[in-house]
Amino acid sequence: MLLFAVCLCNCAPPIAPGYQVLKESREIHFLPGATPTLQIQTTYTLVNSGNSDLNFVDVTLPVAATYGRTDLRAELDGHPTEFQDLPPELQFDSPNDSRISLGSAWKQDEKHDLTVEYSFRSPSGIGSSITLGENDFHIGWRGAFAVLEPPKHLLAPFPKRPGEVYYDLRVPADYRVLARGVPAGKKNDGGEVDYRYRLRAPDLAPFAVGGRYVESTPLGASGPTFWTFQPISVDRATASAIQDAWNTLESNYGPLDKNIREPHIVEVSDLREHTTGEEGPAVATFPGGALVNAAALAQEAQGMQGQGAAFLEEVSHALAHNWFGDQIYAAPDATVGLGEGLPEYATITIDEARGGEAARRRRIQEYIAQYDSALTRGTEQTLAVAQLTDPPAQRRIALAKAPLFFAALEDECGATAMQSSLKEIVTLLRGQEVGYPEIRSALERASGKNLAPTFRLWLNEKGIPEDFRARYADTR
Repeated sequence: MLLFAVCLCNCAPPIAPGYQVLKESREIHFLPGATPTLQIQTTYTLVNSGNSDLNFVDVTLPVAATYGRTDLRAELDGHPTEFQDLPPELQFDSPNDSRISLGSAWKQDEKHDLTVEYSFRSPSGIGSSITLGENDFHIGWRGAFAVLEPPKHLLAPFPKRPGEVYYDLRVPADYRVLARGVPAGKKNDGGEVDYRYRLRAPDLAPFAVGGRYVESTPLGASGPTFWTFQPISVDRATASAIQDAWNTLESNYGPLDKNIREPHIVEVSDLREHTTGEEGPAVATFPGGALVNAAALAQEAQGMQGQGAAFLEEVSHALAHNWFGDQIYAAPDATVGLGEGLPEYATITIDEARGGEAARRRRIQEYIAQYDSALTRGTEQTLAVAQLTDPPAQRRIALAKAPLFFAALEDECGATAMQSSLKEIVTLLRGQEVGYPEIRSALERASGKNLAPTFRLWLNEKGIPEDFRARYADTR
């Protein structure tokens, strides 16, 4: 009976329009110079696997302003084809989608080869999504690559990436590079090197970072790696604290990609702080480490005292985004509460691992003080509606309150339930969007408690609950 059911499922005719991706390959080519450019090309072999003919393919493209996207073009079976706007009624829900006309009906079981190309130059979003410098670059894990969309039909399946994908990263020969996937060889070509990587089915979307870097490993092979434009002397205590933070995150929330064995701290040009847009010291995340600008490195040079401690805190936050940002990512309505609140909460657990309960308490008191200070300069919005695009004064209030929400959940559920539920979410929902319902469900299963009142209070009400304030009042 079981074999019959399996055969029936495998042989059942398709019930909706759709297509499959049989093959996929990517090429990423960095051209340095006064106007640095990243050229991206993706080639697909597609087959119509649905129940009807198709006339077009919709594709989500990188946001033009954020990435500086230009030179957009496409080919179908080796011939140029045009991008078209979606019908007006679809543009509101899919503002970054374009339509590629197939010219004639795409018959069932028929195959097509599709190539999508574009370049990145002078992006406005110099942060965790992309940076382009005269001698360095990085592109993040989501948003930089075209995504094929299913036909606009309720039951249409999503055209998933094949189980194995190869991509090539082409850079100047004297560059160091770090990228997602299993290294699959390299080839010298004049003054450039073509690195090939293999992405397996469990792997997340590609990322790449590279530049003309000097490498420093202050703790040897068992510690963090620093890539900088000029040789630096890294404070060993800072390097040790960074590795301890990484180890705590791995212990609490599970291992990352097995090809990412230690954190990389990479200097990049023109990096701006990714939440406030302010100038000065800036640290952002990329899968496998943290990006820093020259001003942030100057903080590190001061050691673990003063501004060096601020550097460590920002790097720890960026490393936490590897779990809460790369492994899973926040739903659009939770970009502050989850997207920033979870990494900041993770830094509380890092402090506690380093300094015990007293360190956890001090960090929570600091967030309460930051909240109170920010409240004197802005008007609070509830966490449920706070966004990274809010005005800076308003955003600072939410950024201080968000980690306190998770500290309150830990107080109610216990540290063991909190840790096990977050590890479960990171493991089971890897590569997926996560919102407040998923966090609440996992926590309730782990703790056996009804957390609806706590979520309503912290997400939908302004202020910090008085019992929480009293619990962490400074009694010195």
